[in-house]
Amino acid sequence: MTALVELRDVSVDYAGHGGSVSAVQNVSLTLGENETFGLVGESGCGKTTLSMALMGLLPSSARVTGQLLFRGQDLLAMSEAERRQQRGDELSMVFQDPATSLDPTFGIGYQVAETVRAHRRVSRGESKARALALLREVGIPAAESRYADPPHRLSGGMRQRVVIAAALANDPSLLLADEPTTALDVTIQAQVLDLLAELQRKHGTTILLIAHDLGVVAQICDRVGVMYAGQLVEVAPVVELFAAPRHPYTRALLEALPSRGRRGRSLRVIGGQVPDLSDPPSGCRFADRCPHRMDVCATVPPLVDSDSRRRIACWLDPATRATAGLPPLPAAPTPDAPIAVGPS
Repeated sequence: MTALVELRDVSVDYAGHGGSVSAVQNVSLTLGENETFGLVGESGCGKTTLSMALMGLLPSSARVTGQLLFRGQDLLAMSEAERRQQRGDELSMVFQDPATSLDPTFGIGYQVAETVRAHRRVSRGESKARALALLREVGIPAAESRYADPPHRLSGGMRQRVVIAAALANDPSLLLADEPTTALDVTIQAQVLDLLAELQRKHGTTILLIAHDLGVVAQICDRVGVMYAGQLVEVAPVVELFAAPRHPYTRALLEALPSRGRRGRSLRVIGGQVPDLSDPPSGCRFADRCPHRMDVCATVPPLVDSDSRRRIACWLDPATRATAGLPPLPAAPTPDAPIAVGPS
């Protein structure tokens, strides 16, 4: 896999009146060319913060450390003018609510055309032609007659298609989609996801999909990363992660999903509370909610290659234990059986 983006020990802290908040802690991740990668986790786990750090859109109260490499160049070393030029060109973003992404006073076509003109030396006629082609590509019916329509004349699903058209206006290498279907009903969600998958195949754009809905990730992603309280705890091909989750948090997330086999029974819940990120635990942030907690969980487990395709940050994992020189546990954990826990 050819790497397009590499995150190396990225941390994000927010300064506040009561001290700092550790929103993201030492996240390392690689996104490949032409890949659709899903980033999942509960609300507040750091998914959006990580995407905004990539885009250079965090507030001044945020402090980002580590390396954000795009085609080998550290984005954190670039000037604000360079980052501004890059946004909407090489890197682009689709936000959760299309109503807040579009200017209510301008026509939809004009807004897409202006995105082109902001990064390309083209005439107004050329930018309009490009905008119309994009509107047609994302499925806006009668694009010519709707070119001057303000956003409020379109449905939510159509507005999101316009936002996607604007995001793709300059053929970005990386498209960040932050909960792009949350504000839409289920039927329209499926249409937008199908559109993203189709556009990814056609343009070869790498997509980082931020989601809390595991069903959305299963539909279009190649690989998935699971975040909990600012830490990346598991990375795997999407099929393997759903078939055999290895981190206790990933397993708990999947067990909480409705399924036909559990019809008529209460959904499982994850006990306990997400830790306070203004005073996070020194070790694994999931430890207080994990039924398999050991003494060693007071130390942050590194995210290691469990095998050639998966990465795990858990002291239950044999590769993680071997990295720290710990003895193997008596039995390997499985998704459906209790995990045998020995001395830490």
